[in-house]
Amino acid sequence: MSKDKLIIANKGYKSRLIVGTGKYKNFLECSKSVKLSGAEIVTVAVRRVNIFDKSKPILMDYIDPKKITYLPNTAGCFTSDEALRTLRLAREIGGWKLVKLEVLGDKKNLFPDMIETLKSTEILVKEGFKVMVYCNDDPLMAKRLENVGASAIMPLASPIGSGLGILNKVNLKIIREQTKLPLIVDAGLGDAKDAAEAMQLGSDGVLVNTAIAKADKPYLMAEAMKYAVISGRKSYLSGRIKKNIYGSASSPKRGII
Repeated sequence: MSKDKLIIANKGYKSRLIVGTGKYKNFLECSKSVKLSGAEIVTVAVRRVNIFDKSKPILMDYIDPKKITYLPNTAGCFTSDEALRTLRLAREIGGWKLVKLEVLGDKKNLFPDMIETLKSTEILVKEGFKVMVYCNDDPLMAKRLENVGASAIMPLASPIGSGLGILNKVNLKIIREQTKLPLIVDAGLGDAKDAAEAMQLGSDGVLVNTAIAKADKPYLMAEAMKYAVISGRKSYLSGRIKKNIYGSASSPKRGII
C-alpha cells in the first residue's frame, strides 16, 4: 500500500483524504484537525479564508503551505466571471496553479451550475491552470469536463454540507468506469461510513469539510475519516465476494465427524 498513491497533476500523495479549512471555530481547531486527518491537501476558499491579510489571523501561520498542498477554490462564486477572477487573483498573489473550481447555481441548494462550470474549466485549462472540478454526478458532463482538460473530476455525493451521504451510487460507478482522471467524491459526506463507501465504489479520494468541522468532536471525526478512507481503499483493491441469496459454509464439507 505504500506505493498506492493518489496522483493529481503528476504529483503523488500518500493520503487520499482532502479536507476543507472552513466552518471551524478557529484556525487552531482547523490545523489540529488537518494534522489528525493525515491529509496532505487542504482546500482554501479564497473569498472567505484569510490567506493574504497579515494584520489578521492568517491560515498560513497554522498550516504550512510548504508541508501541506493548498488547493484554492472558488466557494461562493455563482458566475464564471467571479470564479475566473478569484483564481487568477490566487495565482497572482500565491502562485497557485492547482485549483478547485466550483461555480454554484443558487444559494439555497448549492448545486453546481454545469454550463458555467464547463465554460470556466475550458478557459482555465487554456490559461495553464490544473483544474479539479466540482460537478454534479452526471456521467455525460463528467466526460465533457475530462475532454476539455480537467485534472480531476469531483462529483457531489449529495448537496454541500447536507451530511446525506452518497445518494446515487450508480452514477458514481459509471463515472469511475469511463474516466481515467482522479475521481474525488466531494460534498455531502456525513461520517466515516460515507467516506469508506465512497472509496469502496472505486473513488481515488474524498473531500470532507463540514462532516469534520461541525462534528461534536472534530478531532475524533478527523481521525475516523483518515482510517475510513484507508479501509475503504483496501477493501476496494482486495475485491469483495459476490453476493449470493444462499448461504455458503465456511468450513469444508469433506471429513465431517
